[in-house]
Amino acid sequence: MQNHDLKVYPSKVALKREDQLAWKIAGVAADKVAVEKDVTAMIINRIIDNASVAIASVNRSAPTSARGMALGHTRKGGATVFGVPGRITVSPEWAAWANGTAVRELDYHDTFLAADYSHPGDNIPPILAVGQTMERSGKDLIRGIATGYEIQVDLVKAICLHEHKIDHIAHLCPAQAAGIGTLLGLKQDIIYQAVQQAVHVSFTTRQSRKGEISSWKAFAPAHAGKLAVEAVDRAMRGEGAPSPVYEGEDSVVAWMLDGKDALYHVPLPAPGEPKRAIMDTFTKEHSAEYQSQALIDLAFRMRSQIDNFDAIEKIIIHTSHHTHYVIGTGANDPQKMDPKASRETLDHSIMYIFAVALQDGFWNHETSYAPKRAGRVDTVRLWHKIETKEDPEWTRRYHTLDINDKAFGARIEIQFKDGSTLVDEMAVANAHPLGAKPFVLADYIHKFQSITDGIISTRESNRFLEAVQNLPRLAKGELGLLNVALPAGSLHESKAGIF
Repeated sequence: MQNHDLKVYPSKVALKREDQLAWKIAGVAADKVAVEKDVTAMIINRIIDNASVAIASVNRSAPTSARGMALGHTRKGGATVFGVPGRITVSPEWAAWANGTAVRELDYHDTFLAADYSHPGDNIPPILAVGQTMERSGKDLIRGIATGYEIQVDLVKAICLHEHKIDHIAHLCPAQAAGIGTLLGLKQDIIYQAVQQAVHVSFTTRQSRKGEISSWKAFAPAHAGKLAVEAVDRAMRGEGAPSPVYEGEDSVVAWMLDGKDALYHVPLPAPGEPKRAIMDTFTKEHSAEYQSQALIDLAFRMRSQIDNFDAIEKIIIHTSHHTHYVIGTGANDPQKMDPKASRETLDHSIMYIFAVALQDGFWNHETSYAPKRAGRVDTVRLWHKIETKEDPEWTRRYHTLDINDKAFGARIEIQFKDGSTLVDEMAVANAHPLGAKPFVLADYIHKFQSITDGIISTRESNRFLEAVQNLPRLAKGELGLLNVALPAGSLHESKAGIF
């Protein structure tokens, strides 16, 4: 890897294109380096993972609305939409919108956390949609997805967005544009303009994840994917972009991030170096914010030592700065303690999640968030006894770039009314690559089969799983096989809108 020093330059300095971050990102995307076998295998895993959570959410409100909008833009020879028969296709930016929303809805797919946080699986829907529309092959798709993961992970390692209250799709959109550029084999100068356009249009605030969290949390990465497709389309037609988008005097860095004295060090693969960032990412066994994963597993372990939950006086979660301030009591969001809060809010409340996991000993993407479950009197009583505290060591391990030391867990201290305590800790979730039971292909397949059971037919399930495992051998024009359709009459109809 090579570090690119990113800083702001006054307009009087004519910064060479070759010294700009967007140009170097484009160079990584244009590099025709081969994708290694283990990376290809992980890409297949994540396509399965995306499809599983998309189908599990396909008839929820946000995916239904997104699908309805997409079906207002049908196009012969376009891209498929999750749940819809493959013979019906839409314009690729709208497929990216519908499929991206379905993938993100349950907060149940992969994650990477460093200087900022991300769900790099959000790269897959727009890259796949363009691949289907432009009749690319399985190998082309693999290369494009490898780039998308690489660029997003590298940006997340270097540039913190959330401390400036910028939502994380600002790193996602340029990664999606770069991945599409790789998929299509575009030249560096075209990808450069597309990346700059993608950056310029995707900076939004973190209010989407603050207070009463709404369905926009699911729409946000899909919106980025739609913007990325459109950015690449414009760049292919010869249109330019605000430049230099990162380094300029009035750039996103100058006014939305660290300011005119900023200095970031962005790691990027050297020319000819394989794109392996997907191997640093990790998926979710449980449908909840990633920082909850290890704590859910820890709750399962600790509950066997508790005879009476009413005997608990207080529970203190000693954890990282991010967990404390984003999903913990440090957020100062009263909604995180409200049994009538939305599902999107509850899955960003570690107090709620730990209480339910401790009581139930299992986690389900539907029943664990049901209003009746959230409103249970004994749960609310336990939930309100939980608080989080930042621990510098957990914060250090959250931010370290040493993958073997990186952790997203906590130390739990349960204080009982009789004065006794129960203390335990867990650094990474069981499903994490360094966890007790890292996810492998069989686990991704099991996740797909279990959460789509009763939604799709066994025949459709088997057909998709066979096709995706054959991805490197799919010929040009065969990427439509990666769609998953529901039985006729199973899809909910969207409310009417404009489209």
